[in-house]
Amino acid sequence: MAYYERHIFFCCNQRDGGRTCCNDKGASDIRDYAKGRIKEFGLAGPGKVRVNQAGCLDRCEEGPCIVVYPDAVWYSYVDRADVDEIIDEHLRHGRVVERLRI
Repeated sequence: MAYYERHIFFCCNQRDGGRTCCNDKGASDIRDYAKGRIKEFGLAGPGKVRVNQAGCLDRCEEGPCIVVYPDAVWYSYVDRADVDEIIDEHLRHGRVVERLRI
């Protein structure tokens, strides 16, 4: 058994020189929000879900992005409501949120 059932990686990269990056779109704040929500639902910890910050995932042009492993599902999001939907549908119920998939 894997130590965590799923990892959700938030791209929190900060690029310089005016290039598009996830952190300019609030990625670090959304990651912190997601960590709190995961804990509220009792999903955090060994055998469950781990929320991690990632450096550049190289998809910043597609909007702020996250990837869920081991499912290898990539998402973009706009706000907390999108992240809530990913948590509820994908992480709690195992259903991919197609409208946010990239």
